[in-house]
Amino acid sequence: MPSVNEIASSAALEVNGSIAIQNRVAAGRIAWIGPLFLVCGRSLMWLMLQTLLALFFLALHRPEPWRAAGQWWSVYCTLGDLGCLAGMKYFTRKEGIRLRDLIGPIRMRWGRDVFLGLGLLALSFPLFIAGGNLAGWVSYGSMAKVPMELVWQRHTLPLWATVYSLTVWWLVNSATEEMTYQGYVLPRLERLTGRTWVAVCIVGFWWAAQHCIIPFIPDWRYLVYRFFMMLPVLVLMMLTYLRIRRLSPIILAHWPMDIAGAILTGIH
Repeated sequence: MPSVNEIASSAALEVNGSIAIQNRVAAGRIAWIGPLFLVCGRSLMWLMLQTLLALFFLALHRPEPWRAAGQWWSVYCTLGDLGCLAGMKYFTRKEGIRLRDLIGPIRMRWGRDVFLGLGLLALSFPLFIAGGNLAGWVSYGSMAKVPMELVWQRHTLPLWATVYSLTVWWLVNSATEEMTYQGYVLPRLERLTGRTWVAVCIVGFWWAAQHCIIPFIPDWRYLVYRFFMMLPVLVLMMLTYLRIRRLSPIILAHWPMDIAGAILTGIH
C-alpha cells in the first residue's frame, strides 16, 4: 500500500501533468497570454532593469553607464525573478492550482533527487564545452578568436553585492528560472500547440536568449555566442523535465551552475 507521502507526491505530479493541463486548456482556464508573456517577459524585465540602472548611472555622470549597469545583473535580476513569480502566481491562481504545484514532487528518499541532480550536473559539463565550441565557431570562426573578456564580463562589485550574489541571488534565480520556463511555460505550450517539439523550440529560443541579457551588450557576435553556448544544456534540461515532470533535481543541478557564474564573473 502506498504511503501518505507517495500519494501526495502523485497528486502533486498530476496537478501539473499533461492530462490535467489539457483539461484546463479545454475548460478555458489556460490561455495563450500567460505562457507567451512569461516565456519572453523575463528577458524583457531584465533588459528594462539594466536600462533603468544605466539611466541612473548616466544621471550620476558615471563612465560607460550601460556597461556599468550590466555589471550589477546578479543583484537586479532578482527583481525580474519576483516579477516572474508574481506573474506565475496570477496565472496559476486562474487555473485553480498553487505556485508550489509547478515544482512537482520532491523525492529525497535515499537521496534520489540529489543523485539525479548530480548526474544532470555531470552531463552538463561536456555540453557546456560542446556549446562553447559551437558558439565560438558560429560567432567568431573559432574558439581561439573568442574575446573571453567580453564574453565573461568580469567585474568587481561592492562587498555587500558580492555577498548577496553568492548567498541569495542564485538560490532564488535557479528555482524561479526552472519554474518559469519548465514548470509553467513548457507544459502549457505543449498542450496549447499540440506539439511537444514546437513548445521545446519556443522555450529553448527564449531561454537561451535570456542568457544574452545578463548583461546585454550590443555586440552581435557576443549575443550569438551566449545564445549557442547555453543551448545544448537547456535542451538537456527540457528533455529531462519532459521525461520526469519534476523540477527538484533540475533545480539542484542548476544551483551550482549559477554559483559558478557568479564566482567566475564577479570575484577576482
